[in-house]
Amino acid sequence: MRITMDPVAGNEDLPSRSDVIVIGGGIIGVSTALFLAERGVSVTLCEKGIIGAEQSGRNWGWCRTMGRDAAEIPLTVESLRLWRRMNEITGLETGFRERGTLYLLDGEKALASYESWMEHARDHALSARFIEGAEITNLLPGLAKPWKRGLYTPTDGTAEPFKATPAMARAAQKKGAVILQHCAVRGIETEGGAISGVVTERGAIRCGAVVLAGGAWSRLFAGNMGLNFPTLPVINTVMRTAPDESLPDLAVGGPDFAFRRRLDGGYSVAIRNDNLAPLTLDSFRLFFDFLPTALKSMHEYRLGLTPYFFEDWKRARRWENDEITPFELVRTLDPKPVKRDLKNAWANTVKAYPGFGKLKPVQSWAGLIDATPDAVPVISEVPNRPNFYIASGFSGHGFGTGPGAGHLMADIVTGAAPIVDPTPFRLTRFRGQSTG
Repeated sequence: MRITMDPVAGNEDLPSRSDVIVIGGGIIGVSTALFLAERGVSVTLCEKGIIGAEQSGRNWGWCRTMGRDAAEIPLTVESLRLWRRMNEITGLETGFRERGTLYLLDGEKALASYESWMEHARDHALSARFIEGAEITNLLPGLAKPWKRGLYTPTDGTAEPFKATPAMARAAQKKGAVILQHCAVRGIETEGGAISGVVTERGAIRCGAVVLAGGAWSRLFAGNMGLNFPTLPVINTVMRTAPDESLPDLAVGGPDFAFRRRLDGGYSVAIRNDNLAPLTLDSFRLFFDFLPTALKSMHEYRLGLTPYFFEDWKRARRWENDEITPFELVRTLDPKPVKRDLKNAWANTVKAYPGFGKLKPVQSWAGLIDATPDAVPVISEVPNRPNFYIASGFSGHGFGTGPGAGHLMADIVTGAAPIVDPTPFRLTRFRGQSTG
Protein backbone atom coordinates (compact mmCIF):
# COMPACT_ATOMS: atom_id res chain seq x y z
CA MET A 1 0.00 0.00 0.00
CA ARG A 2 1.25 3.45 -0.86
CA ILE A 3 2.24 5.56 2.11
CA THR A 4 1.85 9.32 2.39
CA MET A 5 5.03 11.27 3.06
CA ASP A 6 5.23 14.89 4.14
CA PRO A 7 5.79 16.75 0.87
CA VAL A 8 9.10 18.18 -0.26
CA ALA A 9 9.07 20.82 -2.97
CA GLY A 10 12.05 19.64 -4.97
CA ASN A 11 14.18 21.92 -7.08
CA GLU A 12 13.10 22.13 -10.71
CA ASP A 13 16.30 23.19 -12.45
CA LEU A 14 19.12 20.77 -13.10
CA PRO A 15 22.42 22.35 -12.00
CA SER A 16 25.27 22.23 -14.48
CA ARG A 17 27.76 21.36 -11.75
CA SER A 18 27.89 20.27 -8.12
CA ASP A 19 30.80 19.31 -5.88
CA VAL A 20 29.04 16.11 -4.75
CA ILE A 21 26.13 14.12 -6.17
CA VAL A 22 24.16 11.97 -3.73
CA ILE A 23 22.18 9.16 -5.35
CA GLY A 24 19.10 8.26 -3.32
CA GLY A 25 16.59 10.26 -1.30
CA GLY A 26 16.15 8.01 1.71
CA ILE A 27 17.27 9.05 5.16
CA ILE A 28 20.92 8.10 4.51
CA GLY A 29 21.24 10.13 1.32
CA VAL A 30 19.27 13.05 2.72
CA SER A 31 21.30 13.10 5.94
CA THR A 32 24.52 13.01 3.92
CA ALA A 33 23.31 15.95 1.81
CA LEU A 34 22.27 17.88 4.94
CA PHE A 35 25.65 17.56 6.64
CA LEU A 36 27.55 18.30 3.43
CA ALA A 37 25.46 21.43 2.86
CA GLU A 38 26.07 22.52 6.45
CA ARG A 39 29.78 22.69 5.59
CA GLY A 40 29.23 24.80 2.51
CA VAL A 41 29.75 21.92 0.08
CA SER A 42 27.82 22.22 -3.17
CA VAL A 43 25.64 19.09 -3.15
CA THR A 44 22.86 17.79 -5.38
CA LEU A 45 20.68 14.87 -4.32
CA CYS A 46 18.98 12.85 -7.06
CA GLU A 47 15.97 10.72 -6.17
CA LYS A 48 14.18 8.59 -8.77
CA GLY A 49 10.84 8.95 -6.96
CA ILE A 50 9.97 11.15 -4.00
CA ILE A 51 11.91 11.78 -0.81
CA GLY A 52 11.74 9.00 1.77
CA ALA A 53 9.00 6.97 0.07
CA GLU A 54 10.71 3.57 0.23
CA GLN A 55 12.07 1.95 3.41
CA SER A 56 12.86 5.28 5.08
CA GLY A 57 9.14 5.98 5.23
CA ARG A 58 8.06 2.40 5.99
CA ASN A 59 10.14 1.33 8.98
CA TRP A 60 9.16 0.96 12.63
CA GLY A 61 10.39 4.42 13.62
CA TRP A 62 12.70 3.24 16.43
CA CYS A 63 15.80 5.29 17.26
CA ARG A 64 17.64 2.96 19.59
CA THR A 65 21.05 2.15 20.96
CA MET A 66 19.73 -0.98 22.68
CA GLY A 67 20.63 -4.30 21.16
CA ARG A 68 22.76 -2.90 18.37
CA ASP A 69 25.71 -4.80 16.96
CA ALA A 70 28.85 -3.85 18.87
CA ALA A 71 30.28 -2.29 15.70
CA GLU A 72 27.26 0.00 15.43
CA ILE A 73 27.03 1.21 19.03
CA PRO A 74 29.23 4.33 18.64
CA LEU A 75 27.29 5.29 15.51
CA THR A 76 23.93 4.82 17.25
CA VAL A 77 25.09 6.90 20.23
CA GLU A 78 25.99 9.79 17.91
CA SER A 79 22.80 9.31 15.90
CA LEU A 80 20.67 9.53 19.03
CA ARG A 81 22.51 12.69 20.04
CA LEU A 82 21.61 14.17 16.66
CA TRP A 83 18.02 12.88 16.82
CA ARG A 84 17.50 14.77 20.07
CA ARG A 85 18.41 17.98 18.22
CA MET A 86 16.77 17.14 14.88
CA ASN A 87 13.68 19.29 15.37
CA GLU A 88 16.04 22.19 16.15
CA ILE A 89 18.41 21.36 13.28
CA THR A 90 15.59 21.20 10.74
CA GLY A 91 13.23 23.74 12.27
CA LEU A 92 10.47 21.18 11.63
CA GLU A 93 8.65 18.38 13.41
CA THR A 94 10.40 15.04 12.90
CA GLY A 95 8.31 13.25 15.50
CA PHE A 96 11.31 12.41 17.66
CA ARG A 97 10.46 11.73 21.29
CA GLU A 98 12.61 10.15 23.98
CA ARG A 99 10.10 7.48 24.95
CA GLY A 100 12.45 4.63 25.90
CA THR A 101 12.66 1.09 24.50
CA LEU A 102 11.97 -2.20 26.26
CA TYR A 103 12.67 -5.77 25.17
CA LEU A 104 10.68 -8.46 26.98
CA LEU A 105 12.94 -11.47 27.41
CA ASP A 106 11.53 -14.97 27.20
CA GLY A 107 13.82 -17.78 28.30
CA GLU A 108 17.43 -18.23 29.33
CA LYS A 109 18.79 -18.16 25.77
CA ALA A 110 17.46 -14.64 25.13
CA LEU A 111 18.71 -13.49 28.52
CA ALA A 112 22.19 -14.93 27.91
CA SER A 113 22.38 -13.19 24.53
CA TYR A 114 21.65 -9.78 26.03
CA GLU A 115 23.88 -10.37 29.05
CA SER A 116 26.71 -10.75 26.55
CA TRP A 117 25.59 -7.58 24.74
CA MET A 118 25.51 -5.64 28.03
CA GLU A 119 29.30 -5.90 28.22
CA HIS A 120 29.47 -3.70 25.12
CA ALA A 121 26.79 -1.38 26.50
CA ARG A 122 28.80 -0.78 29.65
CA ASP A 123 31.86 0.08 27.56
CA HIS A 124 29.86 2.93 26.01
CA ALA A 125 28.07 4.01 29.19
CA LEU A 126 24.64 3.29 27.71
CA SER A 127 21.60 3.65 29.94
CA ALA A 128 20.42 0.10 29.12
CA ARG A 129 19.71 -2.06 32.15
CA PHE A 130 17.93 -5.25 33.06
CA ILE A 131 14.65 -4.86 34.88
CA GLU A 132 12.43 -7.42 36.59
CA GLY A 133 8.80 -8.24 37.31
CA ALA A 134 7.42 -5.27 39.26
CA GLU A 135 9.26 -2.64 37.22
CA ILE A 136 8.13 -4.27 33.98
CA THR A 137 4.55 -4.21 35.24
CA ASN A 138 4.84 -0.54 36.19
CA LEU A 139 6.03 0.32 32.68
CA LEU A 140 3.51 -1.96 30.99
CA PRO A 141 0.41 -2.32 33.15
CA GLY A 142 -1.99 -4.70 31.51
CA LEU A 143 0.39 -7.40 30.32
CA ALA A 144 -1.33 -10.76 30.00
CA LYS A 145 1.38 -12.54 31.96
CA PRO A 146 4.26 -11.56 34.24
CA TRP A 147 7.65 -11.32 32.54
CA LYS A 148 10.64 -12.13 34.69
CA ARG A 149 13.19 -10.03 32.87
CA GLY A 150 13.38 -7.17 30.42
CA LEU A 151 16.08 -4.99 28.87
CA TYR A 152 15.17 -1.32 29.23
CA THR A 153 16.82 1.79 27.79
CA PRO A 154 14.98 4.90 28.97
CA THR A 155 17.02 7.29 26.80
CA ASP A 156 16.18 5.65 23.47
CA GLY A 157 13.51 7.25 21.32
CA THR A 158 11.22 7.05 18.33
CA ALA A 159 10.54 9.35 15.37
CA GLU A 160 8.03 9.50 12.54
CA PRO A 161 9.24 7.95 9.27
CA PHE A 162 6.77 9.93 7.17
CA LYS A 163 8.01 13.21 8.65
CA ALA A 164 11.69 12.87 9.50
CA THR A 165 13.37 12.40 6.11
CA PRO A 166 11.29 15.11 4.39
CA ALA A 167 12.10 17.51 7.25
CA MET A 168 15.81 16.83 6.82
CA ALA A 169 15.54 17.28 3.05
CA ARG A 170 13.87 20.66 3.44
CA ALA A 171 16.55 21.67 5.93
CA ALA A 172 19.26 20.62 3.48
CA GLN A 173 17.64 22.82 0.82
CA LYS A 174 17.69 25.81 3.16
CA LYS A 175 21.42 25.24 3.61
CA GLY A 176 21.98 25.22 -0.15
CA ALA A 177 21.50 21.61 -1.24
CA VAL A 178 19.66 20.94 -4.50
CA ILE A 179 16.98 18.23 -4.14
CA LEU A 180 15.86 16.66 -7.43
CA GLN A 181 12.86 14.31 -7.31
CA HIS A 182 11.76 12.07 -10.21
CA CYS A 183 15.34 12.31 -11.45
CA ALA A 184 17.07 8.94 -11.65
CA VAL A 185 20.82 8.77 -12.09
CA ARG A 186 21.64 6.42 -14.97
CA GLY A 187 25.39 6.26 -14.59
CA ILE A 188 28.68 7.93 -13.74
CA GLU A 189 31.07 9.56 -16.18
CA THR A 190 34.85 9.61 -15.75
CA GLU A 191 37.78 11.40 -17.30
CA GLY A 192 41.28 9.99 -16.86
CA GLY A 193 39.98 7.54 -14.26
CA ALA A 194 38.43 10.27 -12.11
CA ILE A 195 34.74 11.02 -11.66
CA SER A 196 33.70 13.91 -13.86
CA GLY A 197 29.93 13.78 -13.60
CA VAL A 198 26.72 11.80 -13.62
CA VAL A 199 24.11 11.25 -16.31
CA THR A 200 20.53 11.56 -15.11
CA GLU A 201 17.31 10.94 -17.02
CA ARG A 202 17.04 14.74 -17.31
CA GLY A 203 20.59 15.42 -18.41
CA ALA A 204 24.20 15.49 -17.19
CA ILE A 205 25.63 17.13 -14.07
CA ARG A 206 29.34 17.59 -13.69
CA CYS A 207 30.77 16.77 -10.27
CA GLY A 208 33.88 15.68 -8.42
CA ALA A 209 32.43 13.00 -6.13
CA VAL A 210 29.44 10.64 -5.94
CA VAL A 211 27.79 9.03 -2.90
CA LEU A 212 25.62 5.99 -3.66
CA ALA A 213 22.88 5.83 -1.03
CA GLY A 214 20.27 3.92 -3.00
CA GLY A 215 19.17 1.45 -0.33
CA ALA A 216 17.76 -1.70 -1.91
CA TRP A 217 18.76 -0.34 -5.36
CA SER A 218 22.45 0.20 -4.56
CA ARG A 219 23.52 -3.31 -5.52
CA LEU A 220 21.92 -2.94 -8.95
CA PHE A 221 23.52 0.46 -9.60
CA ALA A 222 26.95 -0.74 -8.41
CA GLY A 223 26.62 -3.89 -10.53
CA ASN A 224 26.24 -1.83 -13.68
CA MET A 225 29.62 -0.32 -12.79
CA GLY A 226 31.17 -3.77 -12.43
CA LEU A 227 31.09 -3.73 -8.62
CA ASN A 228 29.79 -6.62 -6.52
CA PHE A 229 28.09 -4.92 -3.57
CA PRO A 230 26.72 -7.83 -1.49
CA THR A 231 23.19 -7.17 -0.28
CA LEU A 232 19.95 -9.13 -0.32
CA PRO A 233 16.38 -7.89 0.19
CA VAL A 234 14.21 -8.54 3.24
CA ILE A 235 10.49 -7.69 3.31
CA ASN A 236 9.14 -6.22 6.54
CA THR A 237 5.40 -5.71 7.04
CA VAL A 238 3.94 -3.07 9.37
CA MET A 239 0.47 -1.87 10.35
CA ARG A 240 -0.83 1.14 12.23
CA THR A 241 -3.80 1.48 14.53
CA ALA A 242 -6.29 4.19 15.35
CA PRO A 243 -5.29 6.54 18.21
CA ASP A 244 -5.62 5.48 21.84
CA GLU A 245 -4.23 7.37 24.82
CA SER A 246 -4.62 4.57 27.38
CA LEU A 247 -1.77 2.33 26.21
CA PRO A 248 2.00 2.66 26.83
CA ASP A 249 4.21 5.39 25.39
CA LEU A 250 7.44 3.44 25.12
CA ALA A 251 8.55 1.20 22.23
CA VAL A 252 8.24 -2.48 23.13
CA GLY A 253 9.69 -5.59 21.54
CA GLY A 254 8.59 -9.06 22.59
CA PRO A 255 9.87 -12.36 21.20
CA ASP A 256 7.34 -12.25 18.34
CA PHE A 257 5.82 -8.76 18.27
CA ALA A 258 6.79 -5.09 18.43
CA PHE A 259 4.90 -1.83 18.84
CA ARG A 260 5.58 1.86 19.37
CA ARG A 261 3.38 4.88 19.89
CA ARG A 262 3.04 7.18 16.91
CA LEU A 263 2.87 10.94 16.96
CA ASP A 264 -0.83 10.73 15.98
CA GLY A 265 -1.61 8.70 19.11
CA GLY A 266 -1.94 5.37 17.32
CA TYR A 267 0.60 2.54 17.21
CA SER A 268 2.86 0.98 14.63
CA VAL A 269 2.73 -2.80 15.11
CA ALA A 270 4.91 -5.47 13.49
CA ILE A 271 6.09 -9.02 13.90
CA ARG A 272 9.56 -9.48 15.38
CA ASN A 273 12.21 -12.11 14.66
CA ASP A 274 10.30 -13.52 11.68
CA ASN A 275 11.27 -11.71 8.49
CA LEU A 276 10.53 -12.76 4.91
CA ALA A 277 13.63 -13.05 2.72
CA PRO A 278 12.28 -13.19 -0.85
CA LEU A 279 14.17 -15.44 -3.22
CA THR A 280 16.00 -13.54 -5.94
CA LEU A 281 18.68 -14.40 -8.46
CA ASP A 282 21.16 -12.86 -6.02
CA SER A 283 20.07 -15.37 -3.36
CA PHE A 284 22.02 -17.92 -5.40
CA ARG A 285 24.87 -15.62 -6.49
CA LEU A 286 25.54 -14.55 -2.90
CA PHE A 287 24.79 -17.88 -1.24
CA PHE A 288 28.22 -18.35 0.30
CA ASP A 289 28.51 -14.71 1.37
CA PHE A 290 25.33 -14.99 3.43
CA LEU A 291 25.67 -18.61 4.56
CA PRO A 292 27.35 -17.89 7.96
CA THR A 293 24.66 -15.36 8.90
CA ALA A 294 21.91 -17.64 7.62
CA LEU A 295 23.11 -20.49 9.81
CA LYS A 296 23.40 -18.22 12.85
CA SER A 297 20.07 -16.40 12.41
CA MET A 298 17.90 -18.89 10.52
CA HIS A 299 15.20 -18.60 13.21
CA GLU A 300 14.73 -14.92 12.31
CA TYR A 301 14.26 -15.32 8.55
CA ARG A 302 12.27 -17.50 6.18
CA LEU A 303 12.85 -17.83 2.45
CA GLY A 304 9.85 -17.29 0.22
CA LEU A 305 8.99 -17.26 -3.45
CA THR A 306 7.20 -13.95 -4.04
CA PRO A 307 6.33 -11.81 -7.08
CA TYR A 308 9.60 -10.00 -6.40
CA PHE A 309 11.49 -13.04 -7.79
CA PHE A 310 9.88 -12.69 -11.21
CA GLU A 311 10.24 -8.91 -11.22
CA ASP A 312 13.91 -9.35 -10.38
CA TRP A 313 14.29 -12.02 -13.10
CA LYS A 314 13.07 -9.59 -15.78
CA ARG A 315 15.08 -6.61 -14.52
CA ALA A 316 18.00 -5.40 -16.64
CA ARG A 317 21.44 -5.75 -15.04
CA ARG A 318 23.39 -3.70 -17.56
CA TRP A 319 22.53 -0.53 -19.45
CA GLU A 320 24.18 2.44 -21.10
CA ASN A 321 23.81 6.03 -19.94
CA ASP A 322 21.50 6.85 -22.85
CA GLU A 323 19.08 4.00 -22.04
CA ILE A 324 16.04 3.90 -19.78
CA THR A 325 17.08 2.23 -16.53
CA PRO A 326 15.28 0.01 -14.00
CA PHE A 327 15.15 3.03 -11.68
CA GLU A 328 12.88 4.84 -14.13
CA LEU A 329 10.60 1.83 -14.52
CA VAL A 330 9.99 1.44 -10.77
CA ARG A 331 9.86 4.82 -9.08
CA THR A 332 8.86 3.42 -5.68
CA LEU A 333 9.36 -0.10 -4.34
CA ASP A 334 5.96 -0.93 -2.88
CA PRO A 335 5.81 -4.62 -1.93
CA LYS A 336 2.50 -6.03 -0.79
CA PRO A 337 2.12 -6.52 2.97
CA VAL A 338 2.55 -10.16 3.92
CA LYS A 339 -0.85 -11.33 5.17
CA ARG A 340 0.66 -14.00 7.40
CA ASP A 341 2.86 -11.43 9.10
CA LEU A 342 -0.04 -9.02 9.63
CA LYS A 343 -2.17 -11.75 11.16
CA ASN A 344 0.58 -13.05 13.43
CA ALA A 345 1.82 -9.62 14.47
CA TRP A 346 -1.64 -8.56 15.59
CA ALA A 347 -2.48 -11.87 17.27
CA ASN A 348 0.85 -11.95 19.13
CA THR A 349 0.51 -8.33 20.27
CA VAL A 350 -3.06 -8.77 21.55
CA LYS A 351 -2.10 -12.04 23.26
CA ALA A 352 0.76 -10.34 25.11
CA TYR A 353 -1.06 -7.07 25.77
CA PRO A 354 -4.85 -7.58 25.68
CA GLY A 355 -5.50 -3.84 25.75
CA PHE A 356 -4.66 -3.76 22.06
CA GLY A 357 -7.74 -5.85 21.42
CA LYS A 358 -9.94 -2.76 21.62
CA LEU A 359 -7.97 -1.06 18.82
CA LYS A 360 -8.43 -1.55 15.13
CA PRO A 361 -5.68 -1.69 12.49
CA VAL A 362 -6.43 1.01 9.93
CA GLN A 363 -3.56 0.66 7.44
CA SER A 364 -0.79 -1.77 6.53
CA TRP A 365 2.23 -1.60 4.27
CA ALA A 366 5.55 -3.30 3.58
CA GLY A 367 9.05 -2.14 2.81
CA LEU A 368 12.21 -3.64 1.35
CA ILE A 369 15.28 -3.73 3.59
CA ASP A 370 18.77 -4.04 2.07
CA ALA A 371 20.79 -6.47 4.21
CA THR A 372 24.54 -7.12 4.13
CA PRO A 373 26.13 -10.48 5.02
CA ASP A 374 27.00 -9.27 8.55
CA ALA A 375 23.95 -6.98 9.00
CA VAL A 376 26.26 -3.98 9.43
CA PRO A 377 26.12 -1.13 6.89
CA VAL A 378 28.73 0.07 4.45
CA ILE A 379 29.76 3.72 4.87
CA SER A 380 32.92 3.79 2.84
CA GLU A 381 35.02 4.86 -0.06
CA VAL A 382 35.25 2.30 -2.87
CA PRO A 383 38.74 0.88 -3.59
CA ASN A 384 40.26 1.97 -6.90
CA ARG A 385 37.28 4.23 -7.63
CA PRO A 386 38.52 7.66 -6.54
CA ASN A 387 35.80 9.86 -5.01
CA PHE A 388 33.11 7.21 -5.28
CA TYR A 389 31.48 6.29 -1.98
CA ILE A 390 28.78 3.89 -0.81
CA ALA A 391 26.41 4.40 2.14
CA SER A 392 24.01 1.46 1.96
CA GLY A 393 23.25 -1.99 3.34
CA PHE A 394 21.80 -0.74 6.63
CA SER A 395 20.01 -4.03 7.24
CA GLY A 396 16.92 -2.51 8.83
CA HIS A 397 18.89 -0.11 11.04
CA GLY A 398 19.06 2.86 8.67
CA PHE A 399 16.33 5.03 10.16
CA GLY A 400 17.71 5.03 13.69
CA THR A 401 21.32 5.39 12.60
CA GLY A 402 20.53 7.77 9.71
CA PRO A 403 21.71 11.07 11.20
CA GLY A 404 25.03 9.66 12.38
CA ALA A 405 25.56 7.74 9.15
CA GLY A 406 24.99 10.84 7.04
CA HIS A 407 27.35 12.83 9.25
CA LEU A 408 30.01 10.13 8.96
CA MET A 409 29.63 9.93 5.18
CA ALA A 410 29.99 13.71 4.95
CA ASP A 411 33.12 13.45 7.14
CA ILE A 412 34.66 10.84 4.83
CA VAL A 413 33.84 12.78 1.66
CA THR A 414 35.28 16.04 2.99
CA GLY A 415 38.24 14.52 4.83
CA ALA A 416 37.05 15.84 8.17
CA ALA A 417 37.68 14.09 11.49
CA PRO A 418 35.07 11.31 11.53
CA ILE A 419 32.26 11.44 14.05
CA VAL A 420 33.05 7.77 14.82
CA ASP A 421 35.69 5.31 13.68
CA PRO A 422 34.64 4.32 10.13
CA THR A 423 36.66 1.08 10.12
CA PRO A 424 33.74 -1.28 10.96
CA PHE A 425 31.82 0.08 7.96
CA ARG A 426 34.50 -0.28 5.28
CA LEU A 427 33.52 -2.03 2.06
CA THR A 428 36.73 -4.06 1.98
CA ARG A 429 35.61 -6.28 4.86
CA PHE A 430 33.60 -8.30 2.35
CA ARG A 431 34.98 -11.04 0.13
CA GLY A 432 36.38 -9.81 -3.16
CA GLN A 433 36.26 -6.10 -2.30
CA SER A 434 39.95 -5.34 -1.92
CA THR A 435 40.10 -4.09 -5.48
CA GLY A 436 37.69 -2.13 -7.63
